[in-house]
Amino acid sequence: MSISVFLLDDHEIVRRGIAQLLEAEPDITVVGEAANAAQALARVPALRPDVAVLDVRLPDGDGVEVCRELRSSVDPPPACLMLTSYSDDEALFAAIMAGAAGYLLKQVTGIDLVGAVRTVAEGKSLLDPRATTTVLERLRRGAEPEDPKLGALSPQEKRILGLIADGMTNRQIGAELYLAEKTVKNYVSSLLHKLGFNRRTEAAVYAAELRINERTNGRKVAQPL
Repeated sequence: MSISVFLLDDHEIVRRGIAQLLEAEPDITVVGEAANAAQALARVPALRPDVAVLDVRLPDGDGVEVCRELRSSVDPPPACLMLTSYSDDEALFAAIMAGAAGYLLKQVTGIDLVGAVRTVAEGKSLLDPRATTTVLERLRRGAEPEDPKLGALSPQEKRILGLIADGMTNRQIGAELYLAEKTVKNYVSSLLHKLGFNRRTEAAVYAAELRINERTNGRKVAQPL
């Protein structure tokens, strides 16, 4: 049977490279592409691919949010294979919680990527059992309720809050997350409103206090993916 694949990555060259790699296989067909989260969420439901290969970092959000939405709104949902340039425990944790079937670094070889697509298309998982165990342990430790204010933030806003706590400017945050400076400014305004703060320094102090608490409780909060 042919495996239908949808690609989400904001870099056209990356999408083209992955598409050519996959299309060279007789049992794999790329049925659609998107450069951002909004495009993917609009196109995938109609195309109903077997596998969605999703970049973690996107200009208007992240692949983890797209994965979570697709897994909950598309029937049958695609197997989501997350691709990222960075190895990060928080991103892996978020991907598992969103229902991703696999998580790979972009440095993966072409053969391994093709194999990964076939594996998740068969309903199997590419997630390291040790990573899954870590997630379960974190869930058990997470019995204490999250700060309601923090819970109101989107994953992207939480990442930006963490970078604000690191002392980064909007321009530096944009470079870190591949976002336009204006987009970062909009995110900052939104998270300040949700947290009930008027100034950026208040958000920085709040995030710093969260980090102190998480070190005490053995949890991670508001860290960039």
